[in-house]
Amino acid sequence: MLKKFHVYMSSFKQERMIRVYLPVNYHESNKRYPVLYMHDGQNVFEDEGAIKGVSLGLKDYLDQNKVEIMVVVIDLNPEGEERINEYCPWVNGAIAEKIIGHPVSAGGKGEQYLEFIVNELKPLIDSKYQTSKEHTSMAGISLGGLISTYAEFRYPQIFKRIAAISPGYYRNQEELELFVRNSDLSGVERFYMEFGTHEIRNDKLNNEFTDMIQSIYEIVSSKIADTRYETIQNGEHNYTSFKKRIGEVISYLYSDL
Repeated sequence: MLKKFHVYMSSFKQERMIRVYLPVNYHESNKRYPVLYMHDGQNVFEDEGAIKGVSLGLKDYLDQNKVEIMVVVIDLNPEGEERINEYCPWVNGAIAEKIIGHPVSAGGKGEQYLEFIVNELKPLIDSKYQTSKEHTSMAGISLGGLISTYAEFRYPQIFKRIAAISPGYYRNQEELELFVRNSDLSGVERFYMEFGTHEIRNDKLNNEFTDMIQSIYEIVSSKIADTRYETIQNGEHNYTSFKKRIGEVISYLYSDL
């Protein structure tokens, strides 16, 4: 079952669509459910309304497999570079400029975006639904993987399990590496990361992206006991490919619950 409603974001002075997935037996149970927060909300549950018409199809997957979790997603802001601004904790750095090929000034609103989730959205969800407050996780794709990874290090007492799918770390590679090295992740339970062999058509650039992503993973895996990195053979950077992979992500994050 999906619930949809708007929530006012104080940081950005605007309303944003929130979509909430409730497990199949939610209304027949008194149990409290783990909550997974995700980004790019239009593209998570259903193809209808998804950008380019393809979603993760997560509603059908969770229904068919009777996965007992709640999923809360925040729709992206499609205006200009606002998605980049909100999903990047820092203004894009030198590595991003080199890859993109020209100076970039986007990014830097990621902290405000997370403050909305932590201080406004999560308290609302916890008061409105049967949530297990100690089981809160986050997952994201591309830049959503970047902000999810940052959230784990910024709020490790809240987000205990993270999945970064084809993460766009290059936008904040320098700052993120330093931030991860200096973070205490002793409270984090699980971390999942993956990247495909055909995310970028240029093989040389694809290898560069792989190296950058794996450098973050090496630091993370040295600090967290339960981590997993997957190289997705023939994996591409599109939702047709991501849709095939999302089941493995959910399975890893919640195999013990």
